[in-house]
Amino acid sequence: MTGFDLFWFFFILAALQPILRQRLLEAARQRMIARIEKMRGSRVILLVHRQETMSLLGFPIMRFIDINDSEQVIRAIHLTDPEVPIDLILHTPGGLVLAALQIARAVKKHPGKVTAFIPHYAMSGGTLIALAADEIVMDEHAVLGPVDPQLGQFPAASIVRAAREKPLEQVDDQTLIMADMAEKALRQMRENLKDLLSGRYPPEKVEELSDLLTQGHWTHDYPITYEEAKKLGLPVRKDMPHEIYQLMSLFPQPVRQVPSVEFTPGPRRAPGSHNHQSMLSLLRTWLS
Repeated sequence: MTGFDLFWFFFILAALQPILRQRLLEAARQRMIARIEKMRGSRVILLVHRQETMSLLGFPIMRFIDINDSEQVIRAIHLTDPEVPIDLILHTPGGLVLAALQIARAVKKHPGKVTAFIPHYAMSGGTLIALAADEIVMDEHAVLGPVDPQLGQFPAASIVRAAREKPLEQVDDQTLIMADMAEKALRQMRENLKDLLSGRYPPEKVEELSDLLTQGHWTHDYPITYEEAKKLGLPVRKDMPHEIYQLMSLFPQPVRQVPSVEFTPGPRRAPGSHNHQSMLSLLRTWLS
């Protein structure tokens, strides 16, 4: 083998390495999903949005809830027997209202119990989907967010307020049109959320939550913590299964040359606390 042949061999190997790594990662995810399904007797559906480097050039791709996501989630629900519980794992900044609403309505109509797991965050459309579930399991540091509609880069509620606070003769036609669209968007989102919450909360609670979450009382990125969700009366608990965290570790962000977070892998125990059970748990983590 000549030096030129070696060069091409290593070039091809380097080009195929990202693809092979991705295939191995996908296989590990499927094994972990099957493990959770067996443990809980449920159908596990993930809606996880990360930046992932899929191309050979390594450009990161931003992900959000879109129509393709709604098609896939609804297909998974249709393939699940009515009596089988669904565990929906959400990790998303949100996305298209139409797609999120389609998923939320399909979740609500599933006869079996639907549990939404939020290990880190589910904002905007992710919160909308979680609210359609029978139960929400949050990490104690995870957050939800408001579901108030956005028109382009502006909150619909702010557009309406801006148009109302100026004399009509000082408001241009484009702003008036946007304000009209914003009012419709706010009304539609409130009605949609009321429909999702009805039957699971008392009528007065449905009205309270629908107004609070859709009408721009907070900024769109306002973090609703576990404690605040509990105060709002949402069906939340925080006993997140360890397997969910293990599954999320199989969705890594693109590797940077200098990582922004570093720590030694594996649990860190207090001196003298390494009992037999903790060692078995650590061994299972490594083997998975």
